[in-house]
Order: sequence, then C-alpha cells, then structure tokens
Amino acid sequence: MRKDQPFISIITLNYNQTDVTCDFLASTRNLKYRNFEILVCDMASAVDPTPKIETGNYPNTRLLLSKENLGFAGGNNWGMRQAKGDFMFIVNNDTVVTDNLLDELLKPFYEDDSIGVTCPKIKYFDQPNVIQYAGFNPMNNFTGRTTSIGTHEEDKGQYDTSGITYGAHGCAMLVKKEVIEQVGMFPEKFFLYYEEWDWSARILKAGFKIWYTAPAVIYHKESLSVGKANPMKVYYHTRNRILYMRRNARFFPLLVFTIYFGLFAVPKNTISYLLKKQFTHLKFFLKGAAWNLYSSSYSPV
Repeated sequence: MRKDQPFISIITLNYNQTDVTCDFLASTRNLKYRNFEILVCDMASAVDPTPKIETGNYPNTRLLLSKENLGFAGGNNWGMRQAKGDFMFIVNNDTVVTDNLLDELLKPFYEDDSIGVTCPKIKYFDQPNVIQYAGFNPMNNFTGRTTSIGTHEEDKGQYDTSGITYGAHGCAMLVKKEVIEQVGMFPEKFFLYYEEWDWSARILKAGFKIWYTAPAVIYHKESLSVGKANPMKVYYHTRNRILYMRRNARFFPLLVFTIYFGLFAVPKNTISYLLKKQFTHLKFFLKGAAWNLYSSSYSPV
C-alpha cells in the first residue's frame, strides 16, 4: 500500500438508474482526494447507460457492462476483480459524496494497521441533518436482527466520536486490499441484502477491525433502488436473514432462532400481510423462508 497517496477504486452499481448514477458521479468532481478511479458496474439495465455516462465528462471513470444482473454481492465482486486500487470504496449510486470523504476515511488506516474497513456517517439526502448510520449495534444471534446507531436522530454531534463498530454498511465502505486477499469478497449466495453482514462477520473473525469514521459524511437517497414495500425486498430480507444465521450462528443460538422464527416471526408476518391485503408480499415472505429448506448455505465466493 502506498501510504503517501494510495490509489482508491470507487465501485458503484447501476441498474436502471442512470440519472441517479450521473448525479453521484457529478458529486465526485468535488472530492479533494484525486488519486482514484471510478468503476460504474451496470447490471444489465434495460437502457444502455453508455451515452449518458460517456458524455457526462466524469473524470477517471470506466463503465463496465455486465450481460446479467449479478446482484449487489456479485456486481461489486465483479467490479473489485477489475479494479486496480490499494483500497476499494464500495458505494451506492444513490449517494452524494462530501469533498473530504476519502481523506477522512483513509486516516484511520494510517493510525491502526489492524483496521480493515472504514465507514462514514451516513445521513439522509432529503433530510441532511438526520442520521441514517453512525455504526451498527451487534447482531442479535437469537433473532438475526441488528440496529443502526443514530437512525432517524437529528445530528447534534452526539455521534462525532469515531470507533469500532460491529458491521460495515453496504451503502458506503472503504476496504483495504489486504482484507480482500485474506478474507475474500462478498458472499454471492446472498445476491442482495445481508451480504455485508456476512462479509463483516468474516472480516472480524480474521482479526480486522471495522471502524466508524465520524468526520467522514455521505448523503444517501434511501430506498431509490428498492422501494420499502417492494416484494423483492421482502423475499431477499427473509431468505438472507435465515441464510445469515445458518452460516454464522452456533448450534444453540441457531436452534433458538429457528424456534423464534417459526413460532413468532412467521405467524406475525402472515397475519400482518393478510390484514393489509398484501398477498404478494406474503407469498414472497413464505417463498424466502422456504428457500432455506432446500438450498445449501455454501457460497463459493
């Protein structure tokens, strides 16, 4: 790693959101740190994004066109395999960067060699003084749920102290190459959702720290990519919540989770979707749970 000016590969996915991606690329023009490349990985969008991106005059940007939608995990892995950086900055296309973002995310690596990933404070684009993420609480090994610190709180400086966190946020994370070489990449079995938690668990087990970096700030246009009430989100959240537990929980917590999910989560969600007449959501919820009955938890990547 070149500690004077390490080369950063910024990797972002595009899927039928070229205008949103162009807004992100436009914001990178303001970055003070300039030793980077940007890889826009298009996941087989219905409309070719090439004309808009290539005529947008976005510096240091390469557009990579996949023939299929590889999902969040596979798409980012595909980008990382073609990246040249000492660091990989995995970032959502529905974000707007701040000018000192990369400088601040790099600083902790110089101070502690055991840090493998740094994450910024994430705030809502439409409510720029409201926090989405200021680190994660530990994963509950009995329910398969976690909570983001500071979510929906007004930023009054209460989370301005940087420190260790329990998980990296898939929206924005700076990962040093050594982590990828030792731990590997996102588990592609997940496709979408929970993949960053599985990767975080493996990173922590390998002895690296994940660091919440308070002075680094990014703004997130949350839920542009997948709507909050989208059945696809219900399916992958359900499927991958169980998959994560199968891959990471020890026997007793997994037993408790299985009982909890079967006796509490399934009836609760079934009744809720029925009362709301969200029959498609119910179908995808049950489909996501059932997937784990016949699918292996193994992921080659």
